[in-house]
Amino acid sequence: MAAPLDRDARKAHLAEAVWRVVLTRGISAVSVRTVAEEAGVAVGSLRHLFPTRSELVQFSAELMLQRATERIQATPLRDDLDEYVIDVIAQLLPLSPDSRAELEINLALMAEAVAVPELVAIRNETQAQLAGLALRMVELVSGRSRETADLMLAGRRLHALIDGLAIQLLHQPEGADSQWALEILRAEVAGVHSGARSVSSE
Repeated sequence: MAAPLDRDARKAHLAEAVWRVVLTRGISAVSVRTVAEEAGVAVGSLRHLFPTRSELVQFSAELMLQRATERIQATPLRDDLDEYVIDVIAQLLPLSPDSRAELEINLALMAEAVAVPELVAIRNETQAQLAGLALRMVELVSGRSRETADLMLAGRRLHALIDGLAIQLLHQPEGADSQWALEILRAEVAGVHSGARSVSSE
């Protein structure tokens, strides 16, 4: 007989059920009842952990951000820093069925910010973390400090590129070739190198 799940595991189990409901029926179908049904638990058991739909949706968004952060942090460092940067950024793009589903769920959850104002803070934190990551990646490949206007701009460019590529990849048919996105990223990283050389020669 399987051991009972601890509180954190039960909460994660319910958040994953939220994600499945979003994917199969849409965000509007997420309710205490539908999620309890999807998770295979009693409504009362769910309400013991999440008394309201808003709390359930908020936790689901927080867990998604946490898992994405952990996945990025676990990306193995490479001797080739350019390729390491590509590996890190690839974790943020819908390049596989799982990552595509994750982005679809995340967009649906963030669209609920009107109904669940607590999601605004999570959305802002997600964007702040992505901006910080883009800047760190630019620093890494340029070998320079962020305390320069051109490096800050390069970080913003990379952030904007990641957002744009994510949406374009999501809009293309599932299973379509996505190598073009990685080539665009490589060209951007190469441009950071060129900019760094230009500044160092002045």
